[in-house]
Amino acid sequence: MSGHGAPDSVVVDGAGLRVAVIAASWHQQVMDGLLDGAQRGLQDCGVTDVTVVRVPGTFELTVACARLAPSYDAVVALGVVIRGGTPHFDYVCSSATSGITDVTVRTSVPVGFGVLTCDDEKQALDRAGLPDSAEDKGHEAATAAVATAVTLARLTDASGQPREGK
Repeated sequence: MSGHGAPDSVVVDGAGLRVAVIAASWHQQVMDGLLDGAQRGLQDCGVTDVTVVRVPGTFELTVACARLAPSYDAVVALGVVIRGGTPHFDYVCSSATSGITDVTVRTSVPVGFGVLTCDDEKQALDRAGLPDSAEDKGHEAATAAVATAVTLARLTDASGQPREGK
């Protein structure tokens, strides 16, 4: 189901990782597809310790990511913003993107970015991982978060300090 330059699959062993999935509630059909995809992605990676948290909308993802990131090996943020007739779209998309980026840089905990920013509902449905969708962005965000967590674990020692290069 990958497309548009995405790898066909990311295969990573995330067994033993603790992952939080934070999903917005607006646009239920799209969000249900994203959440299902993220859960399938985590299962494909062998992650069994998963906490799912629902927040009202995409704007609220940042504060939930900030609260949960320190207690998890990885976080997956899922949301959808569909362009309307006001600047609301631009504000929410910008806020979510910069806020989630800040969380992952500040905490050093990978956050899989599964926020769809679409012009219309058709674009969102096409990326939601539903049976007729072309893409599965929930799955992609989850596997990206796990792959990054595994990579970072290889680069750091038990105290979280970078390993010395050879």
